[in-house]
Amino acid sequence: MIKLSWYNVAIALVIGLGGFSYGFGSAVFVTSLGQPGFYMYYKLDPSSEYTATVLGAVNAVYFTGAALGSIGQCYLADWLGRKKALAIAGVMGTIGSALVAGSVKVGMLIAVRVLQGAGLGMLLTLVPLYLSEVAPPHRRGFLTGLTVLSFGTGYVISGWIAIGCYHASNLTVAWRTPLALACIPPIALLIGLSFVPETPRFLVWKGRLEEAWTVTQKLHHDPADPHDESAHAEFTQIVRQVEFDKEMNVTFYQMFKKPSWRKRSLSAMFLTFAAQCTGIYGITNYLPVIFQSLGMTGDAPLLLYAGHSTLGTVAVLVSIIIVDKVGRRTLIVWGFLALAMVLLAEALLQWKYIGTDDKAGNAACILFMFIYIVVFQCVDAPAFAWTAEIFPTNLRAKGVSLAIFSLFVGTITFTAPSPLAFRNIGWHMFLLYFALAIVASIVSYFYIVETKNLPMEEIGALFGDEVVVHLTADGHGLVEDKGGSEHIESSAAEPGKV
Repeated sequence: MIKLSWYNVAIALVIGLGGFSYGFGSAVFVTSLGQPGFYMYYKLDPSSEYTATVLGAVNAVYFTGAALGSIGQCYLADWLGRKKALAIAGVMGTIGSALVAGSVKVGMLIAVRVLQGAGLGMLLTLVPLYLSEVAPPHRRGFLTGLTVLSFGTGYVISGWIAIGCYHASNLTVAWRTPLALACIPPIALLIGLSFVPETPRFLVWKGRLEEAWTVTQKLHHDPADPHDESAHAEFTQIVRQVEFDKEMNVTFYQMFKKPSWRKRSLSAMFLTFAAQCTGIYGITNYLPVIFQSLGMTGDAPLLLYAGHSTLGTVAVLVSIIIVDKVGRRTLIVWGFLALAMVLLAEALLQWKYIGTDDKAGNAACILFMFIYIVVFQCVDAPAFAWTAEIFPTNLRAKGVSLAIFSLFVGTITFTAPSPLAFRNIGWHMFLLYFALAIVASIVSYFYIVETKNLPMEEIGALFGDEVVVHLTADGHGLVEDKGGSEHIESSAAEPGKV
């Protein structure tokens, strides 16, 4: 069995800067909504319907850009490689973030948020794509789940920075400084990329077998396995399966034509969209405003927002630690059901107490918002791992693109109308999220398959695809799919040959 090495972890931390860039860049604008100087500079009345419309538009165009970026990255990732695509996305994210920080009019802010969204949306798609292709099978959920941990950490850091800036004497500095700091994470990623390799699966796909073997050997070297038998076995399996899959040219149209590919594509798109249907961005993107409606004043909404993000990130860590043991499907199905119960409780509490002076009731409303973010991580982290690992190499970039595109479509669907919705119908929104979470749990129960501990080249069998060879239980050898009888000792293979 291939073990998780410190080299794997180091690579994941560098690539995780892409997720951090997305989280920080997304959340830092949310914190601006809690800064009085933001409204004063753009001459916006926080309580007006016009302002609610403007905020909805600013968030909608950001996620529209992110959706376009999530689709566009697949062409770069398949053409230039995962690593170079990450670099291009990092440059776009840096430029977009700088322009957002320097925006002087609402129109300019709306326009440049598209570019920022495109760059950061590409990063959010590429991070799980890359991590899934370098992770050992038994720890793939953990490493791929670092995507969620990294952008969650971005949310946390941006929240606490916003609190520090809230008390700045210059009100413009208070909200512009956090926006400008969003340039730093993608720059750090660009520097870090010079120290990480291209993924072995992409290298094999492009016929660069010697390079692919060198990377595989370094990724999965184990002192307890001096002959690198496990690495040889995995490399042989990758080469055989990729060569088999390469015979089929893939377009987005074909991904919905072949039954096994269609099942993957629709399941991945459903899962990421369903997560948004529980209200995660519709709620968290306006959380400071929601806290204000519950009687919080001054910097209290920002403090609560930062605490909310911090707790959510701790919950992500717990989720990715247990996902390879508990399983993706179990966490997702029960996570959606638990979310439904929390959302129902929040709706009833807000129905009873919002707009009142009942401090205990308002505190209960806030408490359940914190419970909500903890439970949500039972769905979010496993979903990122699952959608990245179910596609074969020739489909993976496009498949993850579809999944993240669907995520952003869901985000736009529930984020753009949220300011007006919370202003006009209030707690009824939580009833909508409750109903959708129930539906998501039921659909997940019937259509989400368990993938834990399986090599990515063998997951195709769950969807009806042919698997050329299987790893033996100890990970040191291979078994031919034909009759399941022929055993190949991986240690006999030469580097770059199968």
